[in-house]
Amino acid sequence: MAKKRILLKIGSNTLTRETNHISRGKIEDIGMQIAALQDEYEFIIVSSGAIAAAKQFVKLESKGKEIVVKQALASIGQPHLMRIFHENFSDIGLLTSQCLLSYSDFEKEQSKVNIVNTINVLIENNYIPIINENDTVATDEIQFGDNDKLAALTAVLLNVDILIIATNTNGIYTKASIHNAVPETILKVNDLALMQQEVGDSKSSHGTGGMQSKIEAAAIAKAANIETWIVNGLKDDFILNAIKNSIPFTKIA
Repeated sequence: MAKKRILLKIGSNTLTRETNHISRGKIEDIGMQIAALQDEYEFIIVSSGAIAAAKQFVKLESKGKEIVVKQALASIGQPHLMRIFHENFSDIGLLTSQCLLSYSDFEKEQSKVNIVNTINVLIENNYIPIINENDTVATDEIQFGDNDKLAALTAVLLNVDILIIATNTNGIYTKASIHNAVPETILKVNDLALMQQEVGDSKSSHGTGGMQSKIEAAAIAKAANIETWIVNGLKDDFILNAIKNSIPFTKIA
C-alpha cells in the first residue's frame, strides 16, 4: 500500500521551544515520531530556525540594514541547523538532505520539475528532505511568513496528503475564548472566510508569521485539496497524537 505523504512545517518557536537556542530535544522528538511512522508515512520537512541557530554563536550589526543582517545570520546558521538535524536524526537511523528554495523556483516550470524529481528520488532512497528558504538571496519569509507560505507551495508541488504546521498554540483559538483568557481550539474549519474573523495579527517571538500567515498557507493547500493541520509542536509526540486525534488541534479541510 502506498504511503501517505506528510509535509511538516516547523517554525522557529517550535524548534527553540520558545527559548533563544535550537532545542536538540525537540529535534530528537520529531525524529523519533518520524521513525515510528515511517512504515505508513513519508515525510518532507520545511524548517525555519537558521537565524535562531546563528544567534547562538554570533552577533552581527549593521545600522539600518536589519534584513541584510538577518540574511547574513541565515547564511551562518543554516549549516549549524542542518548539522543538528543530521546528528539527532542519524542517531535514530534517519537520513537527511538539505534543499534550499526561493519563490522564483515556483515560477519556472523547469525548476518545479527539478524540485519534484529531486525530492522524489530522495524519498525513494529513504532520505528526509529538509527544506528552508534560500534566505541569503530572498527575503520574503524573513519578513513575512516564517516559511508558512513556502511550506504550502511545496506541499502543493509535491502533492502531499497532509500539511502539518507546527506552532506554539493548540491550533486556532476562537476570538471570544482568547478574550476570556481560556483559549478554545477550533477543531474543524471548512470556510476559511469565516475563519479570518477569528484570527488575530499577533506574531510569535522568534517567528515572523503569526496565525494569519498560517491561514494564508492553508488557503493555498485547500485550493489543491490538501488538508492543513495546525498543531502545537511544543508538545511531545504532537504528530503521533494528532494522527490519533488525541489532542486538540485545528484541521482545515
